[in-house]
Amino acid sequence: MDEIVLRGMAKWSDVPSVYGWLSLDRRGHWLLKGERVANPGIAAFFGRNYSSDDQGRWFLQNGPQRVYVALDYTPHIYRITSAPGAVLTLASHSGAAVNAIHAAYIDDTGQLLLDTELGIGLIHDADLETLVPRFSTAGLFGEAALAATLESLQAGSDAALELALDTSRIPVRPVRTGEVPVRFGFVARPVQPTGQEECY
Repeated sequence: MDEIVLRGMAKWSDVPSVYGWLSLDRRGHWLLKGERVANPGIAAFFGRNYSSDDQGRWFLQNGPQRVYVALDYTPHIYRITSAPGAVLTLASHSGAAVNAIHAAYIDDTGQLLLDTELGIGLIHDADLETLVPRFSTAGLFGEAALAATLESLQAGSDAALELALDTSRIPVRPVRTGEVPVRFGFVARPVQPTGQEECY
């Protein structure tokens, strides 16, 4: 977190948290009361001070105040940061680099999710095409085989699909959209606890 944020937290420790103001969409955009945060400096500040609590609620630490984030889907939106043909590198919408991919999933809408050391995240839709050549099916070749395998995963069935990284292959598993928050331990839409003072 930024030094100015840490100083604010130390100085004012009892500032009420904010709910319902800030959200994150499926393309990694911050929305403040429904309006996209267009200023790159502010968006970068949000990313640097983005974290989660022990209940799985994601928040922006804005000085001494926590601003809880409503998630359109996952806590992270991952983007490819490497050039075509280079070693694959990814980063979260927050700006944090991904160091390890633990698992990969296709949901029932056909979206690709990756579980990394940062947490579960959706691959940005603009980067899906770049990853297609990294998919491999056991003993099956061609676009038709890949399409059939992806369709099977989307329907919730296991299928022999792997995501080829530079030094390893990760099996791709099915996951249902509605199961993602519980399965990966996050709260998509934090709500104000009963009896807590509301802060505007």
